[in-house]
Amino acid sequence: MARKFLYIVAVLIVLVIAGAFAYAIWGAELLKLAMVPHSAFVAQPREPAAAYRRADMWLARPDKPGNPALWLPPGYTPEKDGKAAVFFIHPTSFLDRNRWNAPLDDAEANARAELFLRAQASAFNAVGQIWAPRYRQATFGAFLTSQDAAAKALDLAYGDVATAFDAFVAQAGNRPIILAGHSQGALHLLRLLREKVAGKPLAKRVVAAYVIGWPVSRSVDVPTLGLPECRTADKAGCILSWQSFAEPADPALIVDAYQASSGTDGKPRRDTPMVCTNPITGTPDATAPASANLGTLVPSADLASATIVTGQVPARCDSRGLLLIGAPPALGGYVLPGNNYHVYDYSLFWANVRADAARRLASFKP
Repeated sequence: MARKFLYIVAVLIVLVIAGAFAYAIWGAELLKLAMVPHSAFVAQPREPAAAYRRADMWLARPDKPGNPALWLPPGYTPEKDGKAAVFFIHPTSFLDRNRWNAPLDDAEANARAELFLRAQASAFNAVGQIWAPRYRQATFGAFLTSQDAAAKALDLAYGDVATAFDAFVAQAGNRPIILAGHSQGALHLLRLLREKVAGKPLAKRVVAAYVIGWPVSRSVDVPTLGLPECRTADKAGCILSWQSFAEPADPALIVDAYQASSGTDGKPRRDTPMVCTNPITGTPDATAPASANLGTLVPSADLASATIVTGQVPARCDSRGLLLIGAPPALGGYVLPGNNYHVYDYSLFWANVRADAARRLASFKP
């Protein structure tokens, strides 16, 4: 097991240690200066379809030794015969400001990505086998600028995800499918839903899509994705999304960026409502007490392991579509400015996500 287990992720160190203090004094421009590449974007050919037949192109795959997505905290065991096939897209783990996209063999980025799989994708290993591709992810700085290079970097990253997804569908057979991602991974998942699922026969095989840590507009995005928002706790074939903030919350950075952005259909999002699924109840716009939280993934003091702690974190969706979790829980020092618990979106409700996926799979009818 990796010594630096769940939360020693360099992007968080940059944001919190080098970023949060500096941000409070000098603002976002300092962060941009530190993280946005100054080099030109370098176009690269798309990975061929055959590439993702190889095990080395996957961080997690059912036949891959040392699969990090199979990690579990004490008291949990993975299901060897899970009925579903899970496609998981990891968040940004590449921080290099010298290039816009991560090389597939970047050891540090891949090691960080494996940490994310242990903390996030592991929630799904009770319901199915997990595939998580390596992809030429856009560097962190690409999210801090409107340069054309950033859009090109994200497009290159998505190309790998789309190619990997085609290989996943071919390898998964006729199993029901669960789609999940976080942050940059959730952004790519939105496009994947629009281009590979909406209006396709494959949509009938999707149990649920967990688009976590990225804003989703109910009126602009959801109609283009081929699946509705999950409205009940046992509904299958639907989309879940949330973004976690402790209180008092200052989501100005997220809200401002959301209102200035365009949705998957190219229309402006502006003040359209965001999807907010309460992960404790599995329903939208809901409120749940801490006592209903089945378990938060909490690291040990030396960060070498993690355990499940029940009944500590509540959740309620506010009028803006943000998920508020009450007073800041003590999960580590990687909370982003504004009491943004972005990195903990899965960990805060790890056991509830696990139960949610199992419940939706049980109700799934192809």
